[in-house]
Amino acid sequence: MQIALHLGAHCTDEEALLRCLLRNRDALAADGTSVPGPNRYRTLLRDAAAEIAGGVITAEAEAALLDQIVEDDGASRVVLSFDSFMAFPRWAIGKNQLYPRATERTTGLVGLFPSQEVEFHLAIRNPATFLPALFEKQKGKSYEEFIEGSDPMLLRWSDLIARLRAASPQVPVTVWCDEDTPLIWPEVLCSVAAHEPWRSLDGVHAVVEQIMAPEGFARMTAYLAERPPQTEVQRRRIVAAFLDKYAIPERIDMPVDLPGWTEDYVGQLSALYDEDVEQIAAMQGVTFIAP
Repeated sequence: MQIALHLGAHCTDEEALLRCLLRNRDALAADGTSVPGPNRYRTLLRDAAAEIAGGVITAEAEAALLDQIVEDDGASRVVLSFDSFMAFPRWAIGKNQLYPRATERTTGLVGLFPSQEVEFHLAIRNPATFLPALFEKQKGKSYEEFIEGSDPMLLRWSDLIARLRAASPQVPVTVWCDEDTPLIWPEVLCSVAAHEPWRSLDGVHAVVEQIMAPEGFARMTAYLAERPPQTEVQRRRIVAAFLDKYAIPERIDMPVDLPGWTEDYVGQLSALYDEDVEQIAAMQGVTFIAP
């Protein structure tokens, strides 16, 4: 069985991926993909991984665990999604690293499925907007307590992915940029769920709908229905054209208000992120979904 672990990250799709797949769980089951409800596995996996402390469970224990999680008989793939698989938000930054204890968590998860084909799926986000959004999730913390002495200029997603690959080299990693999600969302869903390419999922344009004026979204969906794109490139161009005209600016351009962060500082972080993305796209064992 294939185990697709959607690792988040925090402040990316905000569980839109899981909601969409749950909405289509019956159709996906026809393709052999099981999408359990999160209450079936999130606490269960965390506790089970803590028990084995980085080891590997027995075949009997693995079978019992899968029986508790997978509802669909004959499923060949199961999707498990949780943006706190690598850490809860308060521990997402430390020691000049993003998710400094991620490999402890992920190797524990991999150790729960020693006989299965495990995959990691991860959305990343520009630190210039990721850190402010993550800071908003903190309760009662000052910025200094949140950043814990780390230098935002040193934070690299490529470092996190390299650590994941080194700790679990047998596990392939699929990565995409959250900023690109409106254009590549169908491909992201297909990558995680591995459904038949011809199968159109209900709610496949939900991400675009969140950032587009209702009038524009209605026109876009009508256009796509009347003139179905023949290729993925055509579909992206259509969506991009409607976003260019109807996107809601305040839902795209997030204001940044952190101590000491100037416009120039944000620009430098963004430039470093662009370089980081290029490095990730070239990494061995990584599939990068680009627009």
